Amino acid sequence: MKARTRTLIAAALVLGIASGPVVAHAAAAAPVPAGATSADTVPVVSTPPNAAALAGAIAGLGPEHKDATAALVRVGGTSGGWRGASGVADVVTGRGAVEQGRFRAGSVTKTFTAAVVLQLAAEGRVDLDWPVREYLPGTVPEAYATVTVRQLLNYTSGIPAADGPGDSFEAQWEHRFDVTDPHDQLANAFAKKPEFVPGTAQHYLNIDYTVLGVLIEKVTGTSYEDAVARRILKPLGLRQTSFPARTQTRIHGPHNRGYQAIARADGSRELRDVTEWNSSDRWAAGDIISTTADLERFTTALFSGRIVPKTQLEEMFTVPAVKNFANGKDATLTAGLSRIVLPDGTVAWGKTGGRHGYNTAIGATRDLSRTLVYSVNSTNAKGEETNPVTFGIVMAAFSR
Repeated sequence: MKARTRTLIAAALVLGIASGPVVAHAAAAAPVPAGATSADTVPVVSTPPNAAALAGAIAGLGPEHKDATAALVRVGGTSGGWRGASGVADVVTGRGAVEQGRFRAGSVTKTFTAAVVLQLAAEGRVDLDWPVREYLPGTVPEAYATVTVRQLLNYTSGIPAADGPGDSFEAQWEHRFDVTDPHDQLANAFAKKPEFVPGTAQHYLNIDYTVLGVLIEKVTGTSYEDAVARRILKPLGLRQTSFPARTQTRIHGPHNRGYQAIARADGSRELRDVTEWNSSDRWAAGDIISTTADLERFTTALFSGRIVPKTQLEEMFTVPAVKNFANGKDATLTAGLSRIVLPDGTVAWGKTGGRHGYNTAIGATRDLSRTLVYSVNSTNAKGEETNPVTFGIVMAAFSR
């Protein structure tokens, strides 16, 4: 594949590897989504997953691999399924990757947050076109009085990011155990001038979903975590999905440890263990912990209209007609998801997440003929370039 083609595909995906063997399983095809039948619907993807390509995408992972120490993959949908795991659970013992391990799913959290807000809209408790200041008058200042709930959902609010320890890994490492209050983040962000007039551009920032987390708490009268658990986790039986306590730094339960590759002065590299980390600075924008099985169930239920009523679900498949604030290109993000056009024209929708040591994604064609969930223990999970392992997984999963 030409470098330019690879770069274009990687940019379009936004869905956003001592080697261990690939452990793979065939999986049964998912049922046809509600409201559609094989007789009246031509599936976007009609062929079974390419098992050889998927196994090849995660082959050879471990301490010596350049890009990842482990990977967990689940491909499903009405066209068939495949599951695989590769690499090591930790680089000290070299034991095989935990196939049902838990991991930090990062910004996949935003899809859960958006789903709860859209549920509240369906119940008439939130109006997407109302200024968020109507719900949070003591939090949102006059300078942001026109920002609507919908503009928070699709990142067109113009609210700037809150200050943090810095973008470099070392700066974040030094503050990895800091406990962050979301209200402090909002006060910091709202003290700044808007980046642009609300509704005129799209800028992907966590701050929008931090505001939505506070909105959920105000409207429901409970904690954000309890609202998501009561409305999504418990009804779907997502028993391995949870939010860490504000001061929690560990991943409880079986998991694969995460590592960041650090260059040494002599040219060698250190794999620094970054598994233990306080993620309160991400909160409603990125601190959920889950498994591939739970996220697959969530994705299927979401796209089927079993979490968000179909009228409000359209928000997740509606890209605002604005430009990306950072690069001037057409917007691709929606309320909790993003639109991805693959090289063969296949349109998929999904969400990626990145925490140090962990890259995660959920994705599917809208008709659920193909779904994908992966967790890759990337050695540079917050890097600007697409990890070649995640790139290979996506291309193999949606190949036809």
